[in-house]
Order: sequence, then C-alpha cells, then structure tokens
Amino acid sequence: MTKEKLKRLLKNVYPYAIVVLVVILLRTFIITPAIVDGPSMEPTLYDNNIILLNKLDYKLNNIKRYDIVVVKWNNEKIIKRVIGLPGEHVEYKEGNLYIDGFVVNENFKHGQTDDFKLETIGFITIPGDKYFVVGDNRPNSTDSRMISLIDKKDILGSVSFRIFPINKISVIK
Repeated sequence: MTKEKLKRLLKNVYPYAIVVLVVILLRTFIITPAIVDGPSMEPTLYDNNIILLNKLDYKLNNIKRYDIVVVKWNNEKIIKRVIGLPGEHVEYKEGNLYIDGFVVNENFKHGQTDDFKLETIGFITIPGDKYFVVGDNRPNSTDSRMISLIDKKDILGSVSFRIFPINKISVIK
C-alpha cells in the first residue's frame, strides 16, 4: 500500500474511530443500560424494562430520598428506591413512613409496607455512607429490610430514564 492510499484510508477511518471511542467512554464512565430483573420495583418499573444507569450522577450530586438507584449486591445489580439517608432513623408503622419520628409522605405508587423499625436490622440510625433502600413493590422486594443497609460505594448510579419497551419510553420519577 502506498503512503498516499494509507493516508486516505486513515482519513476515512478516523471519524469512525472517534465515534467508537466516545461511545465506549460514555458507556464505561457515564451512562449504561441496565435491565430490570423481577417485580420488586412495580408499578414504577417492570421486569425486563431497560433503563439508563447514570454513573456520573453521584460523583457530582448527593444521593437524595426517593432516588431510584442501581445497587451492587451479592454479585448482582438490583434496582431500589432510597428511603433513608445517613443519620436518620427509619420506621414504617401502619403503612406510613416515619423519618426521625415524623410521618413522611411517599408521593409515588408502592405496595403496602409491613411495620418495620431500623432496630430490626441492628441500627438505631443510619451510619454515614450507608442508605436504606426498598423496592416499590414492598411485599415482593428483597431490600434493606432483609439485606441491611447499603454502602454508598455499592450504589452504582441513579436511574431516571426507561428506554424499553419502546411504548413506555419515559423519564422515571
């Protein structure tokens, strides 16, 4: 191959190589798809929904109550909603959420929650860099009520967008 042909080939391939590199970097460090596995987040997310995981969000922002997050747990990725933050006491009584003794309105659809106190899993308040997470389908969710608090380092990122099924593409709140 002559030098001229090689230059022309590189000139034609260069833009595609840049696009591939940008896509790889985006997927690795910023946004990646994830699949919902099971019914624990119904009615917000359903089994086999594909969501976008924002890996950058919590490097720039704080985790907030009611954020939907992807958590690394037991060699799997599980999707849950943050309910309790560091320093708080969490309790469910007669279907109501209490944070530090005050009723907090959960303004999203979820299943009935059985009575629960943070003391049940061995804590009085949530230690720093730990979070209390639950699924929206409370009767059918493996979450902090069973597996204990989640370390911040195990929260892979936030979920705010569903991309599949196509007729359900939407922002997730």
